[in-house]
Amino acid sequence: MKYQKLIPFILLPFVPLAIAADYLHWGDTAIFITSAIAIIPVSIWLSTAVEKVAVFTGAVVGGLVTALFANATELIIALTALRQGLVDIVEASITGSVLGALLLLLGLGMFTGGLRYKEQTFKPIVARVNGSFMTLAAIALGLPTTVIATSNIVDEIAIRDISVIVSTILIAVYGLTLVFSLGTHSYLYEVGLSDAEEDGETTKSSTTLWLWITVLLVSTVAIAILSDLFVSVIEPETTRLGLTPLFTGVILIPLLSDVAGYVTVIRLSMKNKMDLAVSSVTGDSLLVASFVAPILVLVGQFIGQPITLNFNPFEVIAIAIAVTVANLISFGGRSNWLDGILLIATYMILGVAFYYHPA
Repeated sequence: MKYQKLIPFILLPFVPLAIAADYLHWGDTAIFITSAIAIIPVSIWLSTAVEKVAVFTGAVVGGLVTALFANATELIIALTALRQGLVDIVEASITGSVLGALLLLLGLGMFTGGLRYKEQTFKPIVARVNGSFMTLAAIALGLPTTVIATSNIVDEIAIRDISVIVSTILIAVYGLTLVFSLGTHSYLYEVGLSDAEEDGETTKSSTTLWLWITVLLVSTVAIAILSDLFVSVIEPETTRLGLTPLFTGVILIPLLSDVAGYVTVIRLSMKNKMDLAVSSVTGDSLLVASFVAPILVLVGQFIGQPITLNFNPFEVIAIAIAVTVANLISFGGRSNWLDGILLIATYMILGVAFYYHPA
């Protein structure tokens, strides 16, 4: 069994440990550590289940399943934090997820793949199309901050209205990208076989399909439970560690919530399947910017925990840097280990800046 498949089983005991730590009152630190580790194997199973269901249900339905559940871990953690009033951390996590996908995730893929292969190629059309959509989404996310910073708008209602309108437009645009990628221009996204298809798991067995649907649902519920435990202690524990809400949201939470993405992209890159790896990364960042972020804004208004797109100006600058660097490196359709290092180094530099940022 490959080491990637062993990770969930090795970390599985932390799931009952996290529940026991809360039930038996072992303290905030024990709950924080065990629940954070427990989220990792469950999120990997969730990601695997999404991939398997997508194979069985075909391109259109599978694409919709992927669109809805690809970032389920991140969305659940963010919604849990939002429900508990941690608005600052949730806002920062939006920025962190975009930075993590475009810089760290893509960088790790190019670096690990580049260690095995001197140079890897992928269809630049996928990177260009998703990169164009991502640029639009980044501009949309940054505009409310720019408007507020360059005017006298301080009224909370005006800020909320701008955020809601922009969020609605972004969700509509994301819906159109699904029509584009799954319907009218699906041929542009035919980037190869998934791991499941490559391994011959294409038999349309209803029993197998329902098994993976069950895994998908159970994993989602488990992540909701573990996220509640993790978020309940994240504020006192990060404060004890000297971490600001900005750093916690931008760096800590995305690193935890997208572990499955790191495993998947590294696995694909090591198999020299960079078409799938790049498509996964660019699709992940687009999903966060044009769907997850707007959903958080709209849900926040509905549950009485208003979150807006009025980010810290440095967050807007960081997103612009990430989009620019990722586009410059990926638009050529070729990558090597040095490209990966450049992306990772950019992420690390921004991470240091966020750590020292007074927020």
